[in-house]
Amino acid sequence: MAFPRTQKSKPGPSSPIIFLAICIAAIALLFLFSCLISTSGFYISSPKILESMPEDKYKSQNHQSGHEKYLYWGDRIDCPGKHCMSCAGLGHQESSLRCALEEAMFLQRTFVMPSRMCLNPMHNKKAILHHSNDGISEERWAANSCSMESLYDMDLISGTVPVILDNSKKWYQVGETSMKLEARGAAHVEGVSRVDLKENSRFSNLLIINRTASPLSWFMECKDRKNSSAIILPHSFLPSMVAKKLRNAADEIKELLGDYDAIHVRRGDIIKTRKDRFGINRTLHPHVDRDTHPEFILHRIEKWVPSGRTLYIASNERTPGFFSLLSVRYKLAYSSNYSHILEPVIENNYQLFMIERLIMTGAKTFINTFKEDDTDFSLTDDRKKNTKVWQIPVYTMDEEGT
Repeated sequence: MAFPRTQKSKPGPSSPIIFLAICIAAIALLFLFSCLISTSGFYISSPKILESMPEDKYKSQNHQSGHEKYLYWGDRIDCPGKHCMSCAGLGHQESSLRCALEEAMFLQRTFVMPSRMCLNPMHNKKAILHHSNDGISEERWAANSCSMESLYDMDLISGTVPVILDNSKKWYQVGETSMKLEARGAAHVEGVSRVDLKENSRFSNLLIINRTASPLSWFMECKDRKNSSAIILPHSFLPSMVAKKLRNAADEIKELLGDYDAIHVRRGDIIKTRKDRFGINRTLHPHVDRDTHPEFILHRIEKWVPSGRTLYIASNERTPGFFSLLSVRYKLAYSSNYSHILEPVIENNYQLFMIERLIMTGAKTFINTFKEDDTDFSLTDDRKKNTKVWQIPVYTMDEEGT
């Protein structure tokens, strides 16, 4: 049986006109859609570029806070600035980062956080974690930088100061928006006060305030640190914002320590000496080498820490058995006692120090090397900030430096 063929209807003369009209309408709709997206500050960027960038996990916090403008200080702490060829230690970099965050908070802008932190090789030796009785190891961690997210919890920081990372899709899109806005998009600023940046419409209406024109270390923008009214974020802010895995490790160690006291003994770089023109050794901290030796530590802390207590020691001193004398009065604990907890999470000494800071703040009594304020207990009475007066080191109770 033959099946009847379904005949195709012949297109009428109006079909090409209808098809052309549909195409024009589709193009118009696409153009309208792209305009709407552009006015919202989001752009359809190259898929290959955007796919290689991490998602902006902190977008919700930024959106809820209403921070639609941005503050950019550079793609690395203190760079551009004084430390582009090298980098300072964690404390120095945190001072700079805290300064930048303070400015973003004051200006009510989202801070563009560098996605990586430089690791100073002087402060990144493995021996601090891996104590050995065979001698001092000079082995260093391989990396010269680490991701900012491996150090800090961006969600926690964004709860106080909204942040996005400089390798995020959001920042790429903001950059595209600023270029389209031309003069209203971004400006490099140098030597402009925070008040002017906030109140002068020349700056306050900008999408991006770019601080990379400054040749100084970032923290120099906050050099009035002795004026308490000028400090928005406390010194303890960043130490309390560490990444979750580091907080968890610290909590686990504190649980094992139980009821304990802690001391931070800074030696290493802080006790360095140099010869004057007469060949005599001088130092910026004349008593620190003496005051951080175990026999002097015993004498200093006996009024604060009773005998028999567990004493956690955090130190950059790498000589094996250096603090053993303290065991005549205390039960000693070091980070190396908890390597089974630390080794799975620690990739550099900055992370280790962040964990140890949390451990020290959990101690019943904490004694620092230097006083941070008048109420602190400290191992020495030397001032921490001394960059000019080089003195002869004092090694006994009877000596006096000149």
